[in-house]
Amino acid sequence: MDIPYSRIKGGVCAAKGFVGNAVSCGIKNPDSDRLDLALVYSEAPCQAAGAFTQNRVKAAPVRMTQSHLRANPVRAIITNSGNANACTGITGLSDARIMARTTGKLLGIRQREVAVGSTGVIGIPLPMMRIEPKLEELVAGIARNKGNDIAKSIITSDTHEKEFAISFEFEGQRIRIGGCAKGAGMINPNMATMLCYITTDANVAKACLDRAVQDAVQNTFNRITIDGDTSTNDTVLVLANGEAGNKTFKRGGKGCQIFSHALQFVMNKLAKAIVRDGERVTKFVTVEVKGAASKSDAKKVAEAVANSSLVKASWNGEDPNWGRIIHAVGYSGANVREEVIDILFNKKQACTGGLQAKTNPEVLRNIVRNREFTITIELNRGKGDYHIYAADLSPEYVDFNRSEYAYWKQAQKDGIFE
Repeated sequence: MDIPYSRIKGGVCAAKGFVGNAVSCGIKNPDSDRLDLALVYSEAPCQAAGAFTQNRVKAAPVRMTQSHLRANPVRAIITNSGNANACTGITGLSDARIMARTTGKLLGIRQREVAVGSTGVIGIPLPMMRIEPKLEELVAGIARNKGNDIAKSIITSDTHEKEFAISFEFEGQRIRIGGCAKGAGMINPNMATMLCYITTDANVAKACLDRAVQDAVQNTFNRITIDGDTSTNDTVLVLANGEAGNKTFKRGGKGCQIFSHALQFVMNKLAKAIVRDGERVTKFVTVEVKGAASKSDAKKVAEAVANSSLVKASWNGEDPNWGRIIHAVGYSGANVREEVIDILFNKKQACTGGLQAKTNPEVLRNIVRNREFTITIELNRGKGDYHIYAADLSPEYVDFNRSEYAYWKQAQKDGIFE
């Protein structure tokens, strides 16, 4: 698509007609004043679409939001960090409903028009005694300039907020798409461990929006991995309120194609930002597979390499170890022949026909010393290709994820369980 995009400010509140707010509840720590509860709201009715974790263990907010999307267009999202509200049984579903019902009442809309998102520690009920009293303040403070606060409020182990927004012109109408995302650990397709909320003032038919969201997710958030773990809470929600006034984008039309491309552009920026901010990562690596017998085979190879602990450890050690890469190719389940496999680091040959290439190893070593580089695996079996964005595995990642004991101690203090 040749339509130029302009980057704009505002994040998830950049589109016309969207407002929001974020407040501190002390969800994980009652003594903390960090933002951890947020609201995104469209002042006009919306079309809505989403994508969710493929994990069979799904958090209460995921289950409830999926049911709301099937029944009604959603126009508000209430979301929290610090607690996933996952594996919390009937209590968890009840808490999610309370959040949706109370928020809807305060906004003057139906409960089923409110989506709920949560992220954080699994297995501990929400501290509703700190959340419920803050809902009125949250709704009372909604404004257009709160996009950055919302982005800050949803992060957990992230080191910084992630937001991105663009505008573009189509047939004389200015259209805006903006969003925010969180994610740093437990990141792996199908859907990474993440929350992503995107709003647009485009007038989009439901069928176009559904298809655009599914296609964009497959090409962005389903192409990132940090540690090979898929979460219980992954949620992507896109709300479109039509306030731009454009002629309705209908599935199959040029306008829908333009919109889909723009949506994918925004999602791709957020997806890459998640990998770059992975828990204690030091490398951002693009793994691209070419010449596979099929696209399915290319995907198998890319994911096997990107999720190999041995490969990821070698990236952390700045070791251009193509042997670990080709061994992952071999067990990927794809149709491959060792004798025709080529492996390149930033287009420098490391392996030719399954054997050590003549490239000076120090040249390859200098490549993997960079913060970002690309590994190309040429299978020479057909025309299938695939790429994925990945990170290294560091000793600091292991240390960071050794224990969540402090959160459980706080839950005991709160009287949530004995």
